Amino acid sequence: MSAYRAFEATGVHQLRLVERELVDPEPGHVRLRVEACGVCHSDVLAVEGLRPDPSRPVVPGHEIVGVIDAVGAGVTAWRPGDRVGVGFLNGHCWQCEPCRRGDFVNCLDQEQTGTTIDGGYAEVTYARASGLVRIPDGMPAVEAAPLLCAGLTTLTALQQAPTRAGALVAVQGIGGLGHLALQYARSLGHRVAAIARGQEKETLARQLGAHEYIDSTLTDPGTALADLGGASVIVATASSGTSMNPLVHGLAPAGTLVVVGAAPDPLTVATADLIFGTRRIVGSLTGSSIQNEDNLTFSLAHGIRPTTETMPFAQAMDAYERMLSGQARFRVVLNMDA
Repeated sequence: MSAYRAFEATGVHQLRLVERELVDPEPGHVRLRVEACGVCHSDVLAVEGLRPDPSRPVVPGHEIVGVIDAVGAGVTAWRPGDRVGVGFLNGHCWQCEPCRRGDFVNCLDQEQTGTTIDGGYAEVTYARASGLVRIPDGMPAVEAAPLLCAGLTTLTALQQAPTRAGALVAVQGIGGLGHLALQYARSLGHRVAAIARGQEKETLARQLGAHEYIDSTLTDPGTALADLGGASVIVATASSGTSMNPLVHGLAPAGTLVVVGAAPDPLTVATADLIFGTRRIVGSLTGSSIQNEDNLTFSLAHGIRPTTETMPFAQAMDAYERMLSGQARFRVVLNMDA
């Protein structure tokens, strides 16, 4: 095989199937045959032209599971045949100041898979060796792919503040992120409250691990959480700053609101809600490659699984549209074997 197929994003809302030449990986990089790639809302950065130069073709996709078939010079920890994943961060440099301080997520010389460098809407992709995640034996590619981004994002968010077992932890939104956050929170030993719109979501929320359900169409979610004693951590996954505004009031003293849902509108907060109770609001992006390995190991041990809809590689644009519609339950995954 001297060539492979890939979907390139150019301009706005365009994916084009092309054939690319197979090349050797650069030093410090590997080449892998893609088995599955999740379709994430962050793929809009590439497909909708929300990057500095939308005319430059890029292959979207950053929830990649595949098998290494070639390694570049200087790669010693990985070999052909290894089954690996690649997430949103394509590998840290080890040399910048954040890396030297162990803050690999904020590396100053790190590509974003599927946005600034080619991703997984392809039969073959390339990645920095420092960004690779070992896939545990027994974990199917279609299950592992969404955990590399949505899973890691929510587990890391839950760990943003020290929280004792049994403490109340809330998850706002039951979607691609929230349905995993509920499972993680329950497995971490917390008392879990789910916040969503409509009574019809309560059964699902409880199946996913929620002990309490708050319908935000019927009650103020902050008040409801306060009535439950206040949440030590609230993970906000909704793509709406306005919907997050009432949540701060529902934090327990020293509680933390962790924002992972990217919203076009701002989040506003009363200063008194922060000062009295010494509460805080933080953002959380993702985690490092080794933290992602921990995430997959934890997920496998506790039976945490994404709810997925699979589509064949040739239908990448349809899969993207399905994700964008908001109707998917809950993660769309391109299956290269389908």
